Amino acid sequence: MNAVLPRRRSPAWTLANCLTYGRLVAVPVMVALLFWPESHTARWTALGVFVAAAITDYLDGYVARTYHQSSALGRMLDPIADKLLVSACLLMLTADHTIVGSNIWAAIVILCREVLVSGLREYLAELKVGVPVSRIAKWKTTVQLVALGFLVAGPAGETVLPGTKPIGLTLLWLAAALTLWTGWDYMRAGIKHVIDDPR
Repeated sequence: MNAVLPRRRSPAWTLANCLTYGRLVAVPVMVALLFWPESHTARWTALGVFVAAAITDYLDGYVARTYHQSSALGRMLDPIADKLLVSACLLMLTADHTIVGSNIWAAIVILCREVLVSGLREYLAELKVGVPVSRIAKWKTTVQLVALGFLVAGPAGETVLPGTKPIGLTLLWLAAALTLWTGWDYMRAGIKHVIDDPR
């Protein structure tokens, strides 16, 4: 009689990956809520969804490292989820005129950097060259998420904390400055591989 072996859980459904899936699901939910920018209820709900998604950004990495749940799928989806969350948020906040005028340049800098680094990472992956995340890049992500949190709260946040929007815009510019810094670091680290590639 053959012994019944316990089924191994699919690595696609580890806790770390499920947290990342949650962040992906949060993106369309947050976008839908921001279609009603004048509704304070929608704003507060969008902020709750955004904060929960931002927390999973930290938790999925922590869980993967602590409980040895790192996987190729997780490494692929994690940066995608981050970029979708930030990009969708910036686009919706620009569309509802939370980010207006010269402040749009801060959003453009952040979006362009995300595209640049993604393209650089993809190219270097073909060369089997890793691009580690620097400490400053982690600070950039933190400042960026905090800035977007204030801006998502927007007019609803002003009723609780006057100056919510100016605080968010100031932090957005700080995030843009850190974005330029880290973007240059990534370019400098990868450019020698691009130049040396004989293709």
